[in-house]
Amino acid sequence: MWVNFLWRAALSPGRRAHSALAQLRCVLDRELEGIRGAGTWKSERVITSRQGPCIRVEGISGGILNFCANNYLGLSSHPEVIQAGLQALEEFGAGLSSTRFICGTQSIHKNLEAKIARFHQREDAILYPSCFDANTGLFEALLTPEDAVLSDELNHASVIDGIRLCKAHKYRYRHLDMADLEAKLKEAQKHRLRLVATDGAFSMDGDVAPLQEICRLAAQYGALVFVDECHATGFLGPTGRGTDELLGVMDQVTIINSTLGKALGGASGGYTTGPEPLISLMRQRSRPYLFSNSLPPAVVGCASKALDLLMESNTIVQSMAAKTRRFRSKMEAAGFTISGADHPICPVMLGDARLSSQMAEDMLKKATLWSRRARPGSGCRSQPYTVRKTSTAVWRPLWRWGSCTELCPRLRPEALTQPRVLEPG
Repeated sequence: MWVNFLWRAALSPGRRAHSALAQLRCVLDRELEGIRGAGTWKSERVITSRQGPCIRVEGISGGILNFCANNYLGLSSHPEVIQAGLQALEEFGAGLSSTRFICGTQSIHKNLEAKIARFHQREDAILYPSCFDANTGLFEALLTPEDAVLSDELNHASVIDGIRLCKAHKYRYRHLDMADLEAKLKEAQKHRLRLVATDGAFSMDGDVAPLQEICRLAAQYGALVFVDECHATGFLGPTGRGTDELLGVMDQVTIINSTLGKALGGASGGYTTGPEPLISLMRQRSRPYLFSNSLPPAVVGCASKALDLLMESNTIVQSMAAKTRRFRSKMEAAGFTISGADHPICPVMLGDARLSSQMAEDMLKKATLWSRRARPGSGCRSQPYTVRKTSTAVWRPLWRWGSCTELCPRLRPEALTQPRVLEPG
């Protein structure tokens, strides 16, 4: 009898749930310890000020120079952008408490979508809560098992996840390798639709996709071209339209996905822009659009004003390009290896994730520069120490780079070990 009682007690729902939770904790503890042991633990610095080139960070006295935000044009704290957000908040409220197709579409949403389409010289546009949502919502809604998608192996995680969700045949070509893309296009001729998917500018290495060659191959083999422009919209190209403008192929790229959360005000939001029938299909089938709340009015107002500023003048875009060229040339002259091609993302190549983390800490403590380390697992072939440009104030200390290397010995080129190539994964 006692044996049966103990057996039933051991199998009681409460004990089984406790056992499952204990097992989960063991699994999670091992995973977390592995991340710490690899030197790739990502700590979150708590900012106590507005985003900008100079910020305040919890636990650190004085201002910190911010080299790591995606606030490329410095519009996150632009007074006109902030005022536009406040005006939209006052006029249209805090939020819609609804998806777009039920009762969540306001005039400002439609106006911003029209403005985005105009900015990119496309037929129509659709808003999402983020570009991650735009990427995960596109491929599944557009492509079927009859189709094929051909993806650069180092595309952003959101593009990769979006492709995984769709039922199309999947081809992965080597990073920026046009011969391999052509071979995959030949192989994919048996499918109904062929879609080449690439980042316009790759966020880890700062390199730019060869869109002229991609578009030539797409035309030759009857394929469509999709470009994720999150790290290009607003500042690449003569007027900031992006990589397709920079390389002169605006009329050859079929679909563009991009973000409102970087150069265009920095709040949140993403979008797809392209042919009107495609956008109409997204409104009917794209799950992140159909099952997510509408963008808050304040976010819409800020992004709309940021686009206004860009379309009124290209001065801020040209200033960004000049600063990027100067920073890269000064860093290379100082003996550092900077990867990428004239992009504001300037990875200082170290070749080791742990060293990147150590340097980030040293820069923060000694040189008062808040720096961002590499994101392991994102597909990068080597570990960069990434510096991003935001606005004019960021640049001034860089012309006195020698003082920074005195404060942080690991920054001196002669102190760095020879970079070693790390295989993906």
